[in-house]
Amino acid sequence: MDLEYGEEYEAFRKTVKAFLEAWPLQGDEARLPIEEQEALFRKRGIEAGFVYRNVPKKYGGSEQPHDAIKDQIIQQEFHRVGAPRDLATQAAGMLVPTLLEFGTEAQKERYIPPALEGTEIWCQGYSEPGSGSDLASLQCSGRLEGDEWVLNGQKIWTSGAQRAHMMFGLFRTEPDAPKHAGISYLLVPMDRSGIEVRPLRELSGGFEFNEVFFDDVRIPAGNIVGERGQGWAVSRATLVHERNLIANPFLMREAFDDLVALARERKRGGRPAIEDPWIRQRLVEIEGYVRASETSNMLQFTAAHRGEFEKAMRPMMMNKVFSTDTMQRIMKCAYDLLGGDGLLAPLEEELDTWARTTTPTGWVLQYLFSMGPAIAGGTTHIQLNIIGERSYGLPRDLRKSG
Repeated sequence: MDLEYGEEYEAFRKTVKAFLEAWPLQGDEARLPIEEQEALFRKRGIEAGFVYRNVPKKYGGSEQPHDAIKDQIIQQEFHRVGAPRDLATQAAGMLVPTLLEFGTEAQKERYIPPALEGTEIWCQGYSEPGSGSDLASLQCSGRLEGDEWVLNGQKIWTSGAQRAHMMFGLFRTEPDAPKHAGISYLLVPMDRSGIEVRPLRELSGGFEFNEVFFDDVRIPAGNIVGERGQGWAVSRATLVHERNLIANPFLMREAFDDLVALARERKRGGRPAIEDPWIRQRLVEIEGYVRASETSNMLQFTAAHRGEFEKAMRPMMMNKVFSTDTMQRIMKCAYDLLGGDGLLAPLEEELDTWARTTTPTGWVLQYLFSMGPAIAGGTTHIQLNIIGERSYGLPRDLRKSG
């Protein structure tokens, strides 16, 4: 495999590095709240053409020509310095590409700019108490009355609903149609009368997930994405983007590098843990998975750059399962290295800042959270079924028709 990018692209890498010299922010800007710092950075990234490259300028993006190698370089360099990710939100990473594909012009103009700016927070209303892996069996209803949808039912495991201004969700609008054909994709303002959000306490002690109840909630009839009853097709596009967010190989590399640093720092028998042959064996095994993911990612983006999208589809389908499995291996190894410190309870102020916290309690939070992504965006078992059936042509499981 030729890993050289060529003179043109290495010159482009230098321009990205030069731009990133301004991160972290300096002077008075460094004293701004982190949310404001990241918003300012994203604004400048758009102006420089490095952020939201596939979003037209009229919707707030930088509208750059598609170039898989430049996209890869930007990701590499942004992750190298820990700069804010341009796709790390449900709004920018999941809703925006869905609206670009299926939304009306009015919806794109209204919802995409604040989603990119981070001024309008979104949550995803998919799962229900009786509809998890079999999402198409959902029962949350939408009834059209005049120029309004009337919503009733319940969603669960709704990440960030307690902070969200809007929800993109699935509702059964055609009760007599086959289950996959009776669903519509609706945009729901979270401040409407009849919506109740109840946080769910997690194993870590935090409240990222929620139950959301709808009691005769009324929203405009125009808040539908795609055609009525065609929400399943729209939702599948969103799920593809969600799984790509979860399966980010750069996050995997960051986590592994942090794990190696922890192994050098922690002591085992009076020596750095990394000198223990058993620990070194575990690290080597985990790095094998990390490097395999990086190699697969290189093959995928090479195929995309050449326009060979069919060639990239099979490994792309495996990204999510491979990523969540490897992240669990990383976090379990880190947790074992903590020893007695693994019993420390996270502080309240740490619950929202755990993402790359390398304190003992930060590692505890990451270990506990690592179990969640294997469920989000489709459980590992469901993903394995999809890979077997759609990629390798294996026979379908026995299941109820509908």
